[in-house]
Amino acid sequence: MPLLVTGAAGFIGNALALRLLDEGQDVVGVDSVNDYYDVRLKRARLARLEGRPGWRFVEMDLADRAGTADLFAELRPAVVVHLAAQAGVRYSLENPHAYVDANLVAFVNVLEGCRHGGCRHLVYASSSSVYGGNTRMPFSTADGVDHPVSLYAATKKANELMAHAYSHLYALPTTGLRFFTVYGPWMRPDMVPFVFAELMTAGRPIRVFNEGRMRRDFTYIDDIVEGVRRAIDHPPSGDPAWSGDSPSPGTSFAPYRVFNIGNNRPEDLMHVIGTLEAALGVEARKDLLPMQPGDVPATYADTDDLAAVTGFRPETPIETGIERFARWYAEVWRPIKEEA
Repeated sequence: MPLLVTGAAGFIGNALALRLLDEGQDVVGVDSVNDYYDVRLKRARLARLEGRPGWRFVEMDLADRAGTADLFAELRPAVVVHLAAQAGVRYSLENPHAYVDANLVAFVNVLEGCRHGGCRHLVYASSSSVYGGNTRMPFSTADGVDHPVSLYAATKKANELMAHAYSHLYALPTTGLRFFTVYGPWMRPDMVPFVFAELMTAGRPIRVFNEGRMRRDFTYIDDIVEGVRRAIDHPPSGDPAWSGDSPSPGTSFAPYRVFNIGNNRPEDLMHVIGTLEAALGVEARKDLLPMQPGDVPATYADTDDLAAVTGFRPETPIETGIERFARWYAEVWRPIKEEA
């Protein structure tokens, strides 16, 4: 049975599909290839997979209930890695309905497909955004996450709750992965450092919120893929020590688990900008602005649970990751843009 990866035209899904194909796995990728950001980037990612043995791509919207049910009935995948979602904190302030359709409706369709298709493990993308109003650092899966500060974060928390319900009701093993500021070659163009690189190379100023007093746990794409890959091989079976008298949010009596995947090392935004300046050979003009709605001043991942179960901790230094991104930006992305 093939392994199903949703969001296969996206940043993480595409990189994971490549990894799985390199291992000799049969992979079916699904993506709607919407125009939330430049479709040329999504098509270029998919071109990396074309012609690979074991690869099949299905272009569809998982919010389509009947279409999703038919796909699962045909494939009956043993493992599903659900990475398709409407991403972005800021965009959720402008277009909330897109998040309901992509992050809630599509997710329940995937859960139903897993339930009826005999899936043995559902791994899905959550987000560091679920920590919202939490201020105790580092963020731990043992902490409650009941104060989201954006609709995007609320939908990701809802995904975790929905997954737990299916784990309990139908014994479906589910693993939620809270990603922390993923970056690297082929990354989304609505995120730092891509946004900054575009503006800096065009000679335009970058907007630096909270006047630069921001810290992010930037996590390199290869580390994210390694974390996902290891999570696939560790389906939860339920924690016998879990107690309803003192319930841990990250585990359960049901076959349910949540992990952080972060670099466990928050970086000052101004240091990231300086590193990008050096890598691109361009000095940034900075517009220092106040904090924007839906944002948080810092993220910092506690990855002890991930390491205990999978034996892995992300560790790529920001300097290494930014250098690799800048090389890709100059050698791959700019030629793609210039061709148009």
